[in-house]
Amino acid sequence: MTDYAVVIPTLARDTLADCLAALAAATGPKPREIVLVDDRPDPGALEHPLTVLGELRDRTTVLTSGGRGPAAARNTGWRAVTSPWVAFLDDDVQVGPHWCDQLAQDLYDAAPDTAGVQGVIAVPLPGERRPTDWERGTAGLAGARWITADMAYRTAALKQAGGFDERFRRAFREDADIALRLLDTGWGIRRGRRTTRHPVRPADRWVSLRAQRGNADDALMRRLHGPGWWEKAVAPRGRIRSHLVLTATGAAACVLAATGRRRAAGAAALGWLAGTGEFAWARIAPGPRTRHEVTTMLLTSALIPPAATWHRLTGHWRHRTARPWREVAP
Repeated sequence: MTDYAVVIPTLARDTLADCLAALAAATGPKPREIVLVDDRPDPGALEHPLTVLGELRDRTTVLTSGGRGPAAARNTGWRAVTSPWVAFLDDDVQVGPHWCDQLAQDLYDAAPDTAGVQGVIAVPLPGERRPTDWERGTAGLAGARWITADMAYRTAALKQAGGFDERFRRAFREDADIALRLLDTGWGIRRGRRTTRHPVRPADRWVSLRAQRGNADDALMRRLHGPGWWEKAVAPRGRIRSHLVLTATGAAACVLAATGRRRAAGAAALGWLAGTGEFAWARIAPGPRTRHEVTTMLLTSALIPPAATWHRLTGHWRHRTARPWREVAP
């Protein structure tokens, strides 16, 4: 039961060396094989990160997946291993000092009908100030279900499910999708005891705006798992409904103003301003309230609703005929 492989999709970020160093230093039975899947569109050498692996370097393989996203990268990795269990790690995490021992115990305790065992994710936050909006969002990973930042799956279960759905091109919802598919076929997934640290990586002020692309993935989840997939996955529903209303209100204000209906346009504009202000304050209030943070929240709070609406609507259109992954998987 301690026979396992480790698969790490990577974009060759600076965090990869720390991830591999923590894995090499962890006490306990080492993985039989390690597969690094370079998902850069134009992959280069990974020699420097590999130097920290020590004796584990001899059992490490580097593959490429052509820049098709983490779901495709994980499929490339697990299909190349022979171990009965595959532990997936992200390249920006650091496993705990006893991770290998704890993983072996998690796998030993797994019942025959258990498809996967999730690790415990810890997100360190600054202690001297209140966390930023980005830091709070990253901290939410600690309570996320089935997160593949540290997730071990039976190889047999992955084969039965056809692997990860490669239509999820971002690191978002692909983990919930495969978990729901496994649960629907009678497998179980439980939380283990091993611990992994997930630091908050640096990000620019527009990161929350780019994150709205995930609304297209939510549209695919709805198509595949029905409108109640939020409850099944115990996932936060977010503000998509209010974003739709706020976007429609802002659009109405513009149309009414263009057609000369100033009073109605003013009322719609006030409604948009009130809704945007409430959204911005909900993000500013729990944060550090520095000038940079407040400015960022004001700017992005005005832009997020239309961006979220656009990605949700285009996602519904793009995935309107999506079939279950098993029917389309290569």
